[in-house]
Amino acid sequence: MTDNKYLTVTDLNYYITQKFKNDPYLHKVFLQGELSNFRYRRNSHQYFSLKDEKSKINVVMFRSYFDKVKFKPEEGMKVYVVGYVSVYGPQGSYQFYAENMEPAGLGALYEQLKQLQAKLAKEGLFNPEHKRKLPRFPDRIAVVTSASGAVIHDIMVTANRRFPHAEIDLFPAQVQGDTAADSLVKAMRQIAAQGDKYDVMIIGRGGGSLEDLWPFNEEEVVRQVYAMPMPVISSVGHETDTTLCDLVADARAATPTAAAEYATPNLADELAGIHQLQSRLIAGMQNNISQKRDRLNRIKNSVIMREPTRLYDQQIQQVDLLKQRLQNSIQNKVNNSLQNYRLLKQRLLSVSPDKQIAGMKQQENFLAKQLNNNMRHYLKSKRSDFSKVVQQLDDYSPLKTLERGFVYTTNEDGETISSVDQIKKDDHLNLHFKDGQVTATVTEVRK
Repeated sequence: MTDNKYLTVTDLNYYITQKFKNDPYLHKVFLQGELSNFRYRRNSHQYFSLKDEKSKINVVMFRSYFDKVKFKPEEGMKVYVVGYVSVYGPQGSYQFYAENMEPAGLGALYEQLKQLQAKLAKEGLFNPEHKRKLPRFPDRIAVVTSASGAVIHDIMVTANRRFPHAEIDLFPAQVQGDTAADSLVKAMRQIAAQGDKYDVMIIGRGGGSLEDLWPFNEEEVVRQVYAMPMPVISSVGHETDTTLCDLVADARAATPTAAAEYATPNLADELAGIHQLQSRLIAGMQNNISQKRDRLNRIKNSVIMREPTRLYDQQIQQVDLLKQRLQNSIQNKVNNSLQNYRLLKQRLLSVSPDKQIAGMKQQENFLAKQLNNNMRHYLKSKRSDFSKVVQQLDDYSPLKTLERGFVYTTNEDGETISSVDQIKKDDHLNLHFKDGQVTATVTEVRK
């Protein structure tokens, strides 16, 4: 009996695992439930269960993801978990792999925070080009925080130690609670109403939960920070806490002490820097004076200063050379002009009007003689042609025919009779002789 149709357990688990991986609905799952079997393991992965009223699922959260959780999970706490579903092959069981976890009660706040952050980012409130540079030597610093907290104490101690010249004014405001946002906005508007009196403003409070820091995520507070006429340093919460005020401010400090350090220079360092610059300035001036003195000595000892005429020897020679070139150029130009004048004069003489008139008169005499000769030849030719025509006319004249004894006959109307068909009996005809005319009557017509 063959075993080819039987799968191994490993093959089956692998096949089921691939089914889970290829299901797009299981790649990113948003899950809510109650923590069960949670035992905190220091510096390790966390294994627990998530359950509701009817079901339970095993959950694994690797250390790299669990280190990003900003609260302390406890047994029975309701949480929101984001992750994916897969199969653990060695045991053949499916489980949930968590990548993010937050308390269920704070889920709405987180969602609200993300939406507001996206909205303000789209408007450009967080863009780096809007960040202003902090003044190096502020005269007055405005601080917006609680009057009873440790923030103002830390800022004043640090600022007085680093830069006693700076004047620090506190504008107290509530930093926690439902009315904290209005209190913060009111304090900042008081600062803005004083124009350019303050060079920089610090806004902040100590650390706390998301609800405690929520006033610094309110839209009106964030927009007021953006609208402040002076640079703003935000110091809200601890280093791991990030609020919208931190994003919109010109600078963000992890602690109030760091905020005071950002706002003020270290007087000792500045004085040391001034002394260093003073030393560099003196050294630079001495070096510059030394270089100028050496240059002056080189000039005083130079050949030019000892024999100034050498300064313009070459220029004099250059002037003589240019003068000679100028004279040669002028002479060549005069010679060329004179030669052009002679050529033009010769051309003018060759086309003189007197010569043209003489030539035209000579041509006129020639043409007149030629015209007379042509007229004589023409008349002679015409006379010869006329004589020939006269002779020919005389040869063909009917009078010569009549002289030889011929006559020609016409009727009473003067029409020439050339046929007997034109004559009838008793017609009167005129007979024309060379020396006269005779009228005859036809007595008979015979063909």
